[in-house]
Amino acid sequence: MAIKRYDATKDNTITNAFKQDLITRATGSNMGEADIIEVFSIYGQATVQGTGSEANNNTQELTRFIIQFPVSGSSVGEIKADRTSGDIPASGSVQFYLRLYNARHGQTLPRDAKYVIQAVSQSWSEGTGLDMEEYKNFGTSNWLQRKDETSWGVPGGEYHTASYTATNGTLPTYEVTQDIGTEDLELNITSLVEEWIAGNQENYGLGIRLTASQEAYFSSSAGTDNTTTGVLQNVDGATRSYYTKKFFARGTEFFFKKPTIEARWNSSEKDNRGNFYYSSSLAPAADNLNTLYLYNYIDGQLKNIPDVGTGAVYVRIYSGSANNTEPSGTNLQLSEGGDVVSSQLFYVTGGYESVGIYTASLAITASTTPLTKLFDVWQSSTGVEYFTGSIIPKERVASQTNPTKEYVTTVQNLKFSYNTTENARFRIFTRPKNWNPNLYVKATSNIENTVIEDAYYKIIRVQDDFEVIPYGTGSEVLNYTRMSYDVSGNYFDLDISLLQKDAMYGLKFSYYVNGDYQEQPETFTFRVES
Repeated sequence: MAIKRYDATKDNTITNAFKQDLITRATGSNMGEADIIEVFSIYGQATVQGTGSEANNNTQELTRFIIQFPVSGSSVGEIKADRTSGDIPASGSVQFYLRLYNARHGQTLPRDAKYVIQAVSQSWSEGTGLDMEEYKNFGTSNWLQRKDETSWGVPGGEYHTASYTATNGTLPTYEVTQDIGTEDLELNITSLVEEWIAGNQENYGLGIRLTASQEAYFSSSAGTDNTTTGVLQNVDGATRSYYTKKFFARGTEFFFKKPTIEARWNSSEKDNRGNFYYSSSLAPAADNLNTLYLYNYIDGQLKNIPDVGTGAVYVRIYSGSANNTEPSGTNLQLSEGGDVVSSQLFYVTGGYESVGIYTASLAITASTTPLTKLFDVWQSSTGVEYFTGSIIPKERVASQTNPTKEYVTTVQNLKFSYNTTENARFRIFTRPKNWNPNLYVKATSNIENTVIEDAYYKIIRVQDDFEVIPYGTGSEVLNYTRMSYDVSGNYFDLDISLLQKDAMYGLKFSYYVNGDYQEQPETFTFRVES
């Protein structure tokens, strides 16, 4: 699995907007249990009577929202706990994305809006308010107060900014621009989450608001925020309105629209046992390396080899016996670095990949009469043998044509339905399209499974083609839906709990071939049940 989603644990919209009478401000309003979270800025909707410089200019109306995820902390440290248990990788090998989903509505949308996402610097409570129209519900978390009759240091919430004083420094600030106003929000917040996991700052969640230049203008005669009305000093603010952006809150009925932090990483394992090539001058040095895997299963569970642990193992390659059923003779010369001219060795050093899995990379040059079968022997530094595998090596050849590669794909072990408690492994069978073997091959051979070295999956909901998990391609997203492969072909693991029960889903595949991603025509459907 290379994706995990963590739903928000609390959220709330806070506002200093006028109520419907356009006189009373809703600074005490709580919307902690509403199924929508909202951001807006309104300028000039109401005329405020009074004297002095604030008369007729005190028309600023702002709404922000605050939201918290289970990153760290004694009671909500789910992400940190998963890091500790190994369910998500170490820092540097995983990315964390904030995902918020647009909620359609009939009010004016904010075009060309720029949103600021900052870490909240004080604890707060969610509250139980629902009313987002007349602001009739009150609670301990609002524009002026954060919890238990305790005020924010400034109206509208306290956030980690360059001016915020903290023992361990500030946290990153992010900005996102949306052109139309109907976009979802997807933001890489890895650096922030890693700071929370490391304990450099307490996790009090995030605040989302319009940037200062787009929040409404207000100039106070005192040059400060008005802590009574909750109006913020903002002399560089906008003298136009940016109106209403709405996202689904954690209380929404829509399974795939809840606010989440999504952990993504590349978990693909590239075991070249099924596509092992002799070194060739036709290929770059890196492509002459083959990576082999050892999987140490004990009673169905992956476990480390006791005498190795997370240390080194050693691999030797042998030719076969007369009938090619076992290793024979002296082990062959290898290369660890892909350079087939120098650094020739009689063994390579393998290493620990993850619990119970060890890998070793090597290159080997074919003899004048290439061997049709090789044997890899894994052992300790003292010669204790752990495993012997077999390899059918291939030779690289050039071509006088530039073929168009097309494939036929099927999922070998696809079931009609899966349970939400399953971690399912999908096994993919691929062969070239228009494969036309001769009669002898048909009668004597199984069809060879073609390994696609750069293959990806995505998942759609069949009823509306909603993209549940998109193709995770590209360096910026760590290729988080790249499939693994071994001697049996391509495969991937999926946590079925990512999918809503009582719905039908479709698997789609894309192969990176000849410098281009080619989506395959087949769709493989299955149902998820409780």
